Amino acid sequence: MQKTDLRIVFMGTPEFAVPTFRALVEGGYNVVGCVTQPDRPVGRHGSVLRQSPVKEYALSQGMPVLQPERMKDEAFLKELEAWRADLFVVVAFRMLPREVLRLPTYGAFNIHAALLPDYRGAAPINWAIINGEKRTGVTAFMLDPHMDTGRIIIQSSTDIGRDENVEQLYDRLMLMGADLAVRALDIIIESDGTPSTTDQAEIEDDYAVLHTAPKLVKDNCRIDWSGTAESVHNFVRGLSPVPGAWTTIKLADGQTKEVKIYQTHLLEPVAQTSSSVELDSGCCLSTDEDVCATGSKIIVRKREMFVATGDGLLRIDSLQIAGKRRMAAADFINGLSNLELCTME
Repeated sequence: MQKTDLRIVFMGTPEFAVPTFRALVEGGYNVVGCVTQPDRPVGRHGSVLRQSPVKEYALSQGMPVLQPERMKDEAFLKELEAWRADLFVVVAFRMLPREVLRLPTYGAFNIHAALLPDYRGAAPINWAIINGEKRTGVTAFMLDPHMDTGRIIIQSSTDIGRDENVEQLYDRLMLMGADLAVRALDIIIESDGTPSTTDQAEIEDDYAVLHTAPKLVKDNCRIDWSGTAESVHNFVRGLSPVPGAWTTIKLADGQTKEVKIYQTHLLEPVAQTSSSVELDSGCCLSTDEDVCATGSKIIVRKREMFVATGDGLLRIDSLQIAGKRRMAAADFINGLSNLELCTME
């Protein structure tokens, strides 16, 4: 089988999917159309419709596009079937129902931003960082009707930097995914559509713990300051810059404001406890023991901002108070007054 013999339909929506889409089109593979999410209203009044990044690229290549609201819609299924696809390549898209999966001759494969079977779910990049993983990667696997459980074709791994945030890792995995998709396609072509694959159930026992990667919602993006400094640091970088780890700050005048924390810095062990930090006179922002019992003390030293965690101090470098712009911690400190009873909660 040659690459031009295989009729491919690409499915994806966000920026993460575009490098893979581009690699297939520019690599000479026979991509006959793409499926993406419907245009979504944006703007203050929702009066403007925004195309997905995948649709924008498809249109730039003069490629036909389908945008179903429902994947089981009969009209959509009829149009999709008319493309006579041999294979679906799926990146960052919704789950495909059986009615869709039955259409291509050789099935469908997906690029998932984790080393399956670990981190099945909607937000694998975020949760790998949040959990303090040292390595992650991308997996090409054949789709079945369940969430991220299909047979593995090929994987590629990479180290996660100690201070790397989700945006930085996302960008690297996005390009790794494009490379892996091409490799997976070549394996499928060389095998005439019957690649050698690995059942995920066969390797699940190799993992002491199998993590999940649930969808991120506001409730699971709130910072727990009772955790260790390292766990809070990982939580912040795993959500930065989007959707952003958040907390509340209680000001001396009684106001409570929501704050997003975008960047933190782990101190060396000798400097993590408050007793080892030489504070400028009057710079402890919380001196009331009752307040400190329910919140995390904020400490200022030489225009640097620290917050008490379960096992020591964590330096806050970048944050955004609700209704304001993102700013460096020093600028945030300068804009506050009556700091004596200021706490993160």
